[in-house]
Amino acid sequence: MPERFAEFLQRWLITTVAVLAAALIVPGIGYQNAAALFLASLLLGLLNTFVRPLLVFFTLPFVLLTLGLGLWVINALLLLLVGSVVKGFTVAGFGSALLGALIISLLSFTTNVLLGRGPKVSVKRPTGKRVGKTLPDKSDDDGPVIDV
Repeated sequence: MPERFAEFLQRWLITTVAVLAAALIVPGIGYQNAAALFLASLLLGLLNTFVRPLLVFFTLPFVLLTLGLGLWVINALLLLLVGSVVKGFTVAGFGSALLGALIISLLSFTTNVLLGRGPKVSVKRPTGKRVGKTLPDKSDDDGPVIDV
């Protein structure tokens, strides 16, 4: 199985479990059968991949003004859209979508980080090598010099 396809399946499974958890926790989110749940999570994943970046770009001032909380609103709107498109998957209203989006985002992010699929952060310590202008040798120091 190609690596990219395996990653896709893993992310889809993670999203499905997160949507299932949201459906179990949030009273306004529900599904009729497993097929509706899988289809809803697939559509949500596709919307997050292709539509969400465009929405974030076009609403960037709103996202910046709300210090990133606008992303939560975008996620809720996408969840509402999935609820209206997928037959057998329901989202009662914006409040349910907002809480469901929060649960799905937190669970997906946490699971992806735990599985090593999340954002990669690395910290490099300075090696002591200086880049750019070198400092004068202090062995024949004539006193304090301010070098600009």
